[in-house]
Amino acid sequence: MINRVAAFALLAAAAPAAALTPVTEQVRSEADGSVSLSHSVVVPAPPAAVWSAISTVDGWKSWAVPVAWIAPARPDVIETSYNPAAKPGDAMNIENEFLSRVPGQRLAFHTIKAPAGFPHFEALRRVTQTFELAPEGGATRVSLTGTNYGADASGQAVLAFFKGGNRVSLEMLRDRFAVGPIDWTEKLKKPLK
Repeated sequence: MINRVAAFALLAAAAPAAALTPVTEQVRSEADGSVSLSHSVVVPAPPAAVWSAISTVDGWKSWAVPVAWIAPARPDVIETSYNPAAKPGDAMNIENEFLSRVPGQRLAFHTIKAPAGFPHFEALRRVTQTFELAPEGGATRVSLTGTNYGADASGQAVLAFFKGGNRVSLEMLRDRFAVGPIDWTEKLKKPLK
């Protein structure tokens, strides 16, 4: 299952222009034995535009996933799927709960539901992901940091998955502003490599 999710993420990734800033990565061991993973990239858009892309349903659909919902009864939970035919509540959907928001600056969330069969979900649910936005000229430096990856085998498997997954996610976010929103119909027509 983890390979299918990774395949969809990699399928959606585009590396269009050579002049785009690369994503950087940092891994830190924390005093409590957990591990933190940070990725950073400069996105060619002002913080307000990037904020909209990471904090709204329409924003997520422009770079991260083809479908997303926020139910009025659960305004802090965004449900998403890599399957454009998915419906709310489908077994393969992902749910992320927003934990804190500082508009235009910071958004923290964690995964409360993974696709059916996702290995090591208990290790994943302990991880908090945080987007941080900082103006950089007319652009925005976006950092995505995951904290509390476990040092055990499950935690390290989740860490390995998000080393690639978060890098691809930030590339997709950057490319959304560099070349435009993802056309999911076209992206999903391309064969997996």
